[in-house]
Formats: sequence, C-alpha cells, structure tokens
Amino acid sequence: MSSRAEIFANIRRGLRRSEATDAQREAVRERLQSHPRNRIPARSQHDHPAQVELFVRMAEEAAAEIVELDSLEQLPTAAADALEQKGQSELVLASDPTLTELGWAAVRTRVECHQRTGQVGDEASLTLAFAGIAETGTLMLYSRPESPTTLNFLPDTHLVVLSKQDIVGPYEDAWDRLREASPGRLPRTVNMITGPSRSADIEQKLQMGAHGPRQLVIFLIP
Repeated sequence: MSSRAEIFANIRRGLRRSEATDAQREAVRERLQSHPRNRIPARSQHDHPAQVELFVRMAEEAAAEIVELDSLEQLPTAAADALEQKGQSELVLASDPTLTELGWAAVRTRVECHQRTGQVGDEASLTLAFAGIAETGTLMLYSRPESPTTLNFLPDTHLVVLSKQDIVGPYEDAWDRLREASPGRLPRTVNMITGPSRSADIEQKLQMGAHGPRQLVIFLIP
C-alpha cells in the first residue's frame, strides 16, 4: 500500500466509513464540477466602474501603491519613475511579450532590465496580473513559463500590471475566469496577493517583507 492510500485508509477507519460507492463518487464529481457559490459580500456586487473604484480603495488600504496609466505604452517610463523614487535601478521582467515588446530602450540609462526567474536579492520584478478582485483589493496571478512564481515573491519590490477590464467583484468570478482560460487543467500555482508582504507574529510588531516583497506597486491600465 502506498503512503497516500494508507493515509486515506486511516481516515476512513477514523470516520468509520468503508470504501466509497459509485453513487458517492459521482455525487462528489458533480459537486466539484458545479462550483457552487457561498454567500458573496454585497460590497462586491456592483457595476464594473464601482468594482474598479472598490479595488483601488481596498488595495490602497492594504498598503499597495496604485499608479493609473492612460496606456500600456507608458509603462516603461512609469516603472522607471517608481523605481527611481525607491532608489532602485534593476528590474527583472516576466518574459511575456506584452511586457518585453514595450519601449524599454528609452529608459535603459535609468533601469537595467533582465528576463529570467526571480532570485534572492533582486531589487524589483515586473509581472502581469490575471485578475484583480475588488472584494479585498487582491491580485490573482498564476505560474507559467513566461511568468514564474519566483518573480512574485523574491524581489524587494513587485511591480504588477493590471487591466481595469480584468477587475471582477468577488473571488468566485476570478476563479470562473481562470477556469475558462485554462479549460480542463488549472495552473500549477495560483497566487492571491493583497498588498505587500507583512507579519506581526513576533511580539505583535508589524514587519514588512516578512514572506515576500516589501513594496507592491500596481499599474492600472485601461
């Protein structure tokens, strides 16, 4: 018996259950496929402009910085400005063409750009968000070859691009969008990021950057 099978067998014995019947297995499959929703907070159930406004307010309350841009083409200059204010000059970009094909050459005297996985000691990273969740001002990102999860957690500053069109109200809507984008197989890792990393576990003193970036900057584009 494998370790996995042994663990499940012990659980069944503890619950005084026998092997599941075909009907029970089918009931579980139906529930997993139906994605039933629990009660959704009323504050997230508004029209889209109100959801964008709520996202910004909740994200700022979580200590994220919001920078609104008129277009994606403004990103290289805006990113260079943000890093300059923080005394940083190196940036690791996700290799997504949406980012890499922008005009980074125009800011090369201000920012040294790299394309690779994140490493301990990196000053800053830049990634794309899959969705923004207005309910709590949370970003949803997922792992893929052109955007490894290390970029979300190892650098000191995390720069994230989020389209207003990708902002939804509750968490359930974000998961529905991800299932539609990844039919039949979800990504290996899905990250929910609400503000910069922090912890008050030790003597109730707030420490920024406890488990990830100390600073989170969200660039909102149309």
